[in-house]
Amino acid sequence: MKLQYITIVSLLFCQLSVYSQTFPVHKTNDKINIDGDLSEWKIPFLGPFAIHNTGEKASQQTFVSLSWNSRNLYIAYKCTDSKIIGAPQTKDSQIFNTDDLAEIFLDSDGDGQNYIEIGVNAFSTNYDLVLKCISPECGGWNTAMDFDIKGLESVSKINSDGYTVEIKIPFSSLKKIENGGFKKPKTGTKWRGNAFRIDYGKTTEYIALQPYKTSVFGFHQPQEFAVFEFVEQ
Repeated sequence: MKLQYITIVSLLFCQLSVYSQTFPVHKTNDKINIDGDLSEWKIPFLGPFAIHNTGEKASQQTFVSLSWNSRNLYIAYKCTDSKIIGAPQTKDSQIFNTDDLAEIFLDSDGDGQNYIEIGVNAFSTNYDLVLKCISPECGGWNTAMDFDIKGLESVSKINSDGYTVEIKIPFSSLKKIENGGFKKPKTGTKWRGNAFRIDYGKTTEYIALQPYKTSVFGFHQPQEFAVFEFVEQ
């Protein structure tokens, strides 16, 4: 039975390595101001995003860029949006039910448990939570919205084309997540995760940097997450 279990797990991770794209997180020595202004952003952008469960082209374009230094992970989004839906709200409001927003999921050890979700709307409102478990195997859906990433910063900026978002995530806060497996990355470190956007309108679109191979609806499919590799610039 144990051998059979190991074989199944090995096959699963072989499938993940085939399906998951690897995206670079470029190291930077530049000072990054979290102000929503991306004019000084030098790291390449990835995208455009596509409908998360079909891979079809999204109505409006989204691009993301990731960088890091010894202390923080930085994420920037460019979101084209002809009609922004949302409003300034209090921190940890469930804006994913109401507002246009950009999201990032990070699962450093790739086990599909104790991973984080961060979302930011066009008005700089953010939320952060821990997904302790989402499957019956570990006890069923269990999230912690009361968790706060100390030092998390996010600023959005509305422009003529839509909005941009900048996020700073201190590695020191992620290390405190129980059973999260978050360790300070070094060159070559790989985390699993994905970047998303919810675009409300006449037709709501749920879009992703890496669309999923299955047609199942929903962002929370950690077995389908991409790979983020920390690299030198």
